[in-house]
Amino acid sequence: MKSVRKSPIETPRQVGQHKRKSTGWLSINLLLHREALGTSFRRLLLTPFTSAMAIIVMAIALSLAGSFYVLVNNAQQLVDNLQTGKQFSLFLHEYISDKQAAKLAQRLQDYEGVANVVLISKQQALAEFQQYSGFGAALNALESNPLPAVIQVFPTQEISEAYQLTKLLEQAKNEQEVDFAQIDMDWVVRLQTMMQIANQLVMLISGLLAVAVVFITGNTIRLELQTRRDEVVVEKLVGATNIFICLPFLYSGFWFGFIAGCCAWCIISLMLFMLSSPITHLSMLYQSQFQLHFMNFTESMSLIVGASMLGVLGALAIVSHQIRLLKPE
Repeated sequence: MKSVRKSPIETPRQVGQHKRKSTGWLSINLLLHREALGTSFRRLLLTPFTSAMAIIVMAIALSLAGSFYVLVNNAQQLVDNLQTGKQFSLFLHEYISDKQAAKLAQRLQDYEGVANVVLISKQQALAEFQQYSGFGAALNALESNPLPAVIQVFPTQEISEAYQLTKLLEQAKNEQEVDFAQIDMDWVVRLQTMMQIANQLVMLISGLLAVAVVFITGNTIRLELQTRRDEVVVEKLVGATNIFICLPFLYSGFWFGFIAGCCAWCIISLMLFMLSSPITHLSMLYQSQFQLHFMNFTESMSLIVGASMLGVLGALAIVSHQIRLLKPE
């Protein structure tokens, strides 16, 4: 009879040994990263002038990109608050009474996407026309009021695209009491086009400044690598892997990006704080409720994390290339 080979079964002791090995490997890696993080920060402090110069240049580049983003966001808020460009007027048939007009206004108020509805009755329209036209005496000679009732519809802030306004306008025009509608769509389209151009410009400028940050970080790390060339050669001679050698430089790039991101956030906040009071005063003069918006928590963290990633990317691009070219003699 052939002997049946049983599959090996690990004992609880062997399972425990494997777990201890995996835990020990994880602990060693965490210790290695912590040591590299601390060492890179201490090396950054050893060259305060060089590090400060690089961080300041990076922070200025990041603050420019962040400032453009914040200003466009505030401009978008201002555009959304401009109800004049989005409102449209519905001119009712002459035979529609004020009571029927009021019922229509109530139905329009229930439309999705409508923020407010203002009814101008026939008498109100005639009174305004007499006041502003200069033909008050001539209008008094008329036997009846020739002006129709008018309903002004103000869409919500969510209705910002031209096609959304057109859809809402067509829906309101289908009401049988409506004779014709009036809206300045050209103004809305022009405003939206300008905001799209501004958003595209912000993306382009931010991309260029991000590339500049990567190159600044890479050049700074390259100079540090040149000063530590002998140390890297010794590590290669003793058998250190490229990942082990690159790790401290990557954390140096992280520190450059992280500190520059924090400085950029402080610069942006300071600029907005200095502009906040004059802009608020100006908006009050125009009887507006506009207030300058600062960066929220998500935007602030995105700026700092993005700056840190750009720092690591710049360090990785330079160090990986330089270490491959570096041959121990």
